[in-house]
Amino acid sequence: MAVATFSLVALDCPEPEPLARFYADVLGGEVKRFADDWYDLYLPGGTRLAFQRASGYRAPDWPRADDNSQQSHLDFDVDDMEAGRERVLALGATALDLDDRGGERGFRVFADPVGHPFCLCRR
Repeated sequence: MAVATFSLVALDCPEPEPLARFYADVLGGEVKRFADDWYDLYLPGGTRLAFQRASGYRAPDWPRADDNSQQSHLDFDVDDMEAGRERVLALGATALDLDDRGGERGFRVFADPVGHPFCLCRR
């Protein structure tokens, strides 16, 4: 028997509204302000991402796992890897690892505008 149900993933960031809007552009959904320091993104299908202001925020050092590891990352499935890559870069993402080893590896790694790693994964 489960103890709890999943509610959301919250990402620390320096400014929550712009990061929430970045992810809304990537994933769709509706951004809602909960408080000055907290914004929610309600995604199609009912999942929710939250963004909270963290003073002194420091982006993770991908792919290191020693001093400032990534802690976590998000995976997003795409039907067209090239179209997805072009779109997230145009929205402000940074490419971290685009080498899919000639199609052998089904994902590519990016960072959102404040440095959180995320992957586009071939569906």
